[in-house]
Amino acid sequence: MNAKHRRSGSRPVILATLCATLAACSPPAYDVILAGGRVVDGTGAAARQADVAISGGRIAAVGELAGASAATTLDVTGLYVAPGFIDAHSHAGPGLATDGLSHGEPLLAQGLTTVVVNPDGGGPVDLAGQRADLEEEGLGVNAAQLIGHGSVRSRVMGMDDRAATEAELDQMRALVRDGMEAGAWGLSSGTFYTPGSYSGNAELIELARVAAEFDGIYTSHIRDESDYTIGVIAAVEEVIDVSRQTGITGVVTHIKALGPPVWGSSAAIVERIEAARGEGLSVYADQYPYLASATGLSAALLPRWSQAGGSEAFAERVADPETKARIREAMVENLARRGGADRIQFRRFTEDASIEGRLLSDVAAERGGDPIDIALDLILQGGPSIVSFNMSDEDLLTLMTQDWTMTSSDGGLPMFGVGVPHPRSYGAFARKIGKYVFEDRVMSLEAAVRTMSALPAEVMGMDDRGRIAEGLVADVVVFSDYFKDNATFTEPHQLSSGVVHAFVGGEAAILNSAFTGARAGKVLVRGGGSD
Repeated sequence: MNAKHRRSGSRPVILATLCATLAACSPPAYDVILAGGRVVDGTGAAARQADVAISGGRIAAVGELAGASAATTLDVTGLYVAPGFIDAHSHAGPGLATDGLSHGEPLLAQGLTTVVVNPDGGGPVDLAGQRADLEEEGLGVNAAQLIGHGSVRSRVMGMDDRAATEAELDQMRALVRDGMEAGAWGLSSGTFYTPGSYSGNAELIELARVAAEFDGIYTSHIRDESDYTIGVIAAVEEVIDVSRQTGITGVVTHIKALGPPVWGSSAAIVERIEAARGEGLSVYADQYPYLASATGLSAALLPRWSQAGGSEAFAERVADPETKARIREAMVENLARRGGADRIQFRRFTEDASIEGRLLSDVAAERGGDPIDIALDLILQGGPSIVSFNMSDEDLLTLMTQDWTMTSSDGGLPMFGVGVPHPRSYGAFARKIGKYVFEDRVMSLEAAVRTMSALPAEVMGMDDRGRIAEGLVADVVVFSDYFKDNATFTEPHQLSSGVVHAFVGGEAAILNSAFTGARAGKVLVRGGGSD
């Protein structure tokens, strides 16, 4: 397509480039030239005006290209040209493996071109099988896999609340090794959740040693983001100790201080991570830019001992009045940690969609029951997922502005119009720039883009992407000053706006603010880029 796209106001105008005769037309030097944009290269360096050329799926040139020809030239004057964003913590894996969602459009609309899946210790153990599922319908974005500790432990030990035997630990080591050999980028854990919470840190250290052999990373939803058990500071130190003992890069994922009892802890968290980095340890964090988290109601309120053995064992415990009283007492404390029933919003419940989008306090009032009893009944029915409003602005901003904090979403890829998901699934990356860069000026655009591109690429070991530089994979996003999130907590099914063009591996996924339908994404394989 010989076309030049030039902005006129907010709408692109197409100008045809004509050749007098076919013979007079020399072959174009490049596939695409993005002409005249403000290049934010991902490194944190100041934005500069430059042209960016793409050929063969790679960035072919960056600089003054006024005399060069291309099959397609896009005039991006007044727009920002940045590396495609990398989500260091994404639950989009199941959606991307689904025919109706493999396009990844809510991700592309945020400028995302790569997502790291299987966080929190979850995801399948069979990564080759997952890869086949992801590739079956094609991918709108790239996906990088982790091998999940919780899934591995469940395969070997089920929901047993005990330490692993040496034989069981050997089986888990073998499964982690299989995952790494299948191309995983590292080991994830979720020691806040069952069954990961039933393991000691020594178990994680042993499994991280295996991932470290492959230059993988270790990323953890830490054991306690509040004061449920060991406390948030000690939980951060567990990740640091895994790094110290194994030499692996450690990531405190979706870092936060959860709940009023630990608000203000961000300074101490920063101090611990800075001290670890001062030791020479490779320790980082990622964060989504919201004051609310999302999880399951069971995970938020139940004591972990009550979940040992699975749902049937839990129901038997609740059937015993004395044990139920203990469970209920713990739930009262855990709800207080979350800030109370008016800070819990239901996002998805297949058993009763009428509660979706509503607060636990309102549902309890409507049903004339105590919020704890209502919550326990809902958990016994299968348990809804929730949004939990539990963070403070001070902690959010303190953690956001550290130079070792990446941006993440912790979001999935929901079916449009189904449930009331956390808005981060549609808007995390756009919100970081729209609110915290353009509106609140908390950080510079260059710094924010670094947290979304070069920094996660460096942490993950993705040497072939994450920057606007010659020779790198042409995952590129072009956005305007109007880049922002539109999803809200009550109306989350809204795409972000402001991405004008997006390229995945050099192929246009968004062109002139419209999705092209391209499926140019790949499953990225550690050590091999992609296949």
